[in-house]
Amino acid sequence: MSQPLPIAIIGAGPIGLAAAAHLSARGERFRLFEKAPVVAANLRDWGHVRLFSVWEQCMDEAAVALLERNGWMSPPLNRLPLGRDLVQDYLEPLAATPELAPFIETNTSVIHISRQGLDRMTTRERDARPFALTIRDAAGNVSEVLARAVIDTSGTWQTPNPLGAHGWPIEGEAEFADRIAYGIPDISGAARENYAGLRTLVLGSGHSAANALIDLANVAEEEPATTMTWAVRGNSLAKIFGGGAADQLPARGALGERLRGLVEEKRLAIEMTFAAQRLRMNGNGVLVDGLTPEGKRTIGPFDRIVAATGQRPDFAFAREIQLDLDPVVESSRTLGPLIDPNLHSCGTVPPHGWRELSHTEPQFFVAGIKSYGRAPTFLLLTGYEQVRSIAAHLAGDEAAANDVRLVLPETGVCNATLEDVAPGGLCCEGAAPEAQEPCCARPAEAQVTACCGEKSKSACC
Repeated sequence: MSQPLPIAIIGAGPIGLAAAAHLSARGERFRLFEKAPVVAANLRDWGHVRLFSVWEQCMDEAAVALLERNGWMSPPLNRLPLGRDLVQDYLEPLAATPELAPFIETNTSVIHISRQGLDRMTTRERDARPFALTIRDAAGNVSEVLARAVIDTSGTWQTPNPLGAHGWPIEGEAEFADRIAYGIPDISGAARENYAGLRTLVLGSGHSAANALIDLANVAEEEPATTMTWAVRGNSLAKIFGGGAADQLPARGALGERLRGLVEEKRLAIEMTFAAQRLRMNGNGVLVDGLTPEGKRTIGPFDRIVAATGQRPDFAFAREIQLDLDPVVESSRTLGPLIDPNLHSCGTVPPHGWRELSHTEPQFFVAGIKSYGRAPTFLLLTGYEQVRSIAAHLAGDEAAANDVRLVLPETGVCNATLEDVAPGGLCCEGAAPEAQEPCCARPAEAQVTACCGEKSKSACC
């Protein structure tokens, strides 16, 4: 009797390796494909960044069990790792275990996926055909691999959002690509010479932007000629400033507090509701033309631009798969409304597993940060629970697959404008019921009714 086909995992980052650990624990065959020459390649790009979560919140339970069986010693669970710590002390040892190592294929790109002999137009009996993955190895050889299921954990790091608020690259973005860094460059480390003593624009309103601005401030303490401008598309800084002490991830709250301090100390220039439209040269610097509610505005010139504008999923290799994507977020259609930032200003994501991550294509799953599409605030804990549920489902353990438990740390964030979050300010327009009680300190339900007066999707929390 022939063995069942393996399960294909795409991407050997934290979530892909966790999926492999769960499948291994259940005795399921798998093959893990990673296009880079090493595991956790995307994470290595931001290895200089300290995570918000302590070690205990950064590791998957099945992966830890596998490591411990092989003599691994856990780092101190209550410490905050750098990205490179996560790679060196957890992911590399995990990938090297005898249970996983033989089935991890690095330098192997998945070019495209389909059902064997079928394109996406054929709907009848699709689940009777195996998946066919066309792969290319390090030598350039192309071959076909069959799989009974696919778990896509390839991430979004390699497909950053462009500068344009309309979702497209703006005029001049390609021309000045050598001056633009996407994501979280190592400003105070390996890339320091690109920023020290120069003029930098940071565009974005998330934690990547916060890290970049804080690093620039650190460089400016030694190189006073270093200047920074922060441009955001929206009119609220509440989410990035965070909930401070109310944040259940203290490091996340502290990051926002440090950034807030830079703004209050006027150590950076800030441009609110600024939508970049064009880059153009002015002397030895780049000007940025944009739109504001008051009309056209030009800022600059700048020597460098950090595009901390988030990432987006790339489904090009799955074009012949019957995906069922949310039209806004580009997550699975069922998950989309649960994570859409247009509907949720803060709070937690409800528990979700294989059902919410399913697509029209049977046994095809997107997990990890790619499962969130363009939505922000993904945590490793979310991805670990996703692949635990998927692995249980693929192993036929429906009770475990459906018993999804996800408790995420609250942010303590509510909507506010720059003026609202100034010292002594409140989180909502108008006064809170008690004179000195900021609504950020209240439980979510209390914030909605006491601070904003009614429940709505645009309420405080």
